[in-house]
Amino acid sequence: MVNDMNLPRIGTFLGRARSPGNSHPLVVTVRGGNVVDITSKQAPTVRDICEMDDPAGYVGGATGEAIGSVEAIAANSFEAGRVATKPFLLSPVDLQAVKASGVTFVVSLLERVIEEQARGSAEAADAIRADIATLIGHDLSKLKPGSVEAMEIKARLIERGAWSQYLEVGIGPDAEVFTKCPPMASVGFGADVGLHPISTWNNPEPEIAVISSSRGRIVGAALGNDVNLRDVEGRSALLLGKAKDNNASAALGPFIRLFDASFSIRDVKQAKVHLRVEGEDGFTLEGASSMAEISRSPEELVAAAMGPHHQYPDGMALYLGTMFVPSKDRGEKGKGFTHKVGDIVTISTEQLGALVNRVRLSPDCPHWTYGASHLMRDLAKAKLI
Repeated sequence: MVNDMNLPRIGTFLGRARSPGNSHPLVVTVRGGNVVDITSKQAPTVRDICEMDDPAGYVGGATGEAIGSVEAIAANSFEAGRVATKPFLLSPVDLQAVKASGVTFVVSLLERVIEEQARGSAEAADAIRADIATLIGHDLSKLKPGSVEAMEIKARLIERGAWSQYLEVGIGPDAEVFTKCPPMASVGFGADVGLHPISTWNNPEPEIAVISSSRGRIVGAALGNDVNLRDVEGRSALLLGKAKDNNASAALGPFIRLFDASFSIRDVKQAKVHLRVEGEDGFTLEGASSMAEISRSPEELVAAAMGPHHQYPDGMALYLGTMFVPSKDRGEKGKGFTHKVGDIVTISTEQLGALVNRVRLSPDCPHWTYGASHLMRDLAKAKLI
């Protein structure tokens, strides 16, 4: 099991952890190789810090006590061998809404159209992929949604009979933004991630998630795995909730890296997101997404989700989408990639470190039992609110 978060040596990191002796989750940062508890009455939640005018400045100056080394806490964060009497990491967000953007990389649009055309069948995907690629080509990375060129390509696909609802959100004027999971339901570094047991065709989605305050200001970013059931979504776009929101199906972490002098939204836009899947059967899969190829900017996506039309008083974590849709065969030729229980998924960037999780079925992952009401009660008992 990989337990190295590969955090950069510099940066302002914000997260959450469980530690024995505390009924409530701790708000933590990283200093000198240690995880430090900075929970206070001024900022009892990550949400409170993200609402500040200068989150990174606050975290950098906050007093706190080390609860363990980064290495030891990372090792104990893996659910397979976790010791409950030692600290471990949680998802770095708490009260924020957890939203996700779909089809934000035009090159991944083809895979979504293929999913729908294949009606959830992995076996039919290769033939449809080749047919559509012959029609419109492979390189759509420079295509701007809503542009004249985009509308011409859409017309060609419609003429071919390959019209899809994904075309509207992929190359049309409006972005797709959906709820990935409720607040407090995401899982963190080392946690098991869940697949609905009805799915036989699914994949990880390696992404960057930006963290926005209630005012729509992006204050930092984290890595994310938007676990996806390709067969369920391919049957009908109206099954998006079933395909996306299941127990332990939203992973974030290992920490939020807050914007400061060393890290900004420009770094997010230039990041390269790497994926590695390692199976117990010896199968490996690797790939990468370049954020430079995103078709809608992070600012545009936040504005599509939040503004005068929709408010989020506790802020928002927003997955930005991925261009990487794995199609490498796993086993029988032509059936493409799908997860197997026990897969280890590593998502990493140079700026944000590594998010590592193990794949299980959702019913077998720890059930989500600690919500916002529990957090408020525990913080009140600790006289933090």
